[in-house]
Amino acid sequence: MTTKARSAPAVGRPRDAEIDKAVLEATRHHLAVHGLSGLSFAAIAEEAGTTRPALYRRWPTKLALAVAAVIDLAEIDPPATSEEPFEDLVAELEHFRHCITDASALALAGVMLQDGVDPQFQREYREHLVKPRRARIRACLERGVADGQLAPDADLAVAGTFMTGSWYSFAIGGARPPRDWARRTAALVWRACGGEAA
Repeated sequence: MTTKARSAPAVGRPRDAEIDKAVLEATRHHLAVHGLSGLSFAAIAEEAGTTRPALYRRWPTKLALAVAAVIDLAEIDPPATSEEPFEDLVAELEHFRHCITDASALALAGVMLQDGVDPQFQREYREHLVKPRRARIRACLERGVADGQLAPDADLAVAGTFMTGSWYSFAIGGARPPRDWARRTAALVWRACGGEAA
């Protein structure tokens, strides 16, 4: 009489989602303060309540850990599209505001402008955070043009950079953006592109 083979037991301890979250948040904080070259596995492990070996098992290099932290920030769900491109633009800027007010996201953006930043890390940051955001903003404006709500010759390339750029301008100047920043900024750009916005 034969017996069915039992499945082999799982090797090692299961991943703890809360620990992963703490590690990636700590990594973003350390990146914003020290940059990639100053990233310390020991300091991150201590802050996140785990160990260096545990980090190295998941992320064998500083670059791997830094990229994971950026991707984690990028995975905050973007807003769904609707039939109203202007309202979608407002929602996209609200989403940007939510993401950039992460404890270290704004400072991390500044790190990307510094000399000596690892080129691959810059590429990953742009690929996962900058390009998708720009594409979604551009799509809202293009839909406005296609619907006849915006002028066909509107300068969408420049218009797209104005919106997120205004947030950085507030931040650099030490001012807090108004509570209705997203709607006011979207309305200003929408009108500049030939549209009407409430």
